[in-house]
Amino acid sequence: MKIDNNYGNFELTIKEYMEKHSISKYKLLKRGDLQQKQMKAYYNGDIQRPDLTVLARICYALDCQLSDILKYIPPV
Repeated sequence: MKIDNNYGNFELTIKEYMEKHSISKYKLLKRGDLQQKQMKAYYNGDIQRPDLTVLARICYALDCQLSDILKYIPPV
């Protein structure tokens, strides 16, 4: 998730979090009550406008905080 401006960017780190904690995509899909296409987009960080409800479902499924899966990258 990249925003081209002078204020920095956000990066979804769901994939890294799941790998670190040995959580399967299947668990995220089922426990988060997500559609497969939606889960893949968030997992791969291919989101331009994140949905807060979807992020809440992902945090619930992964038992994590938003700050565990979403990082702010300041401008250089």
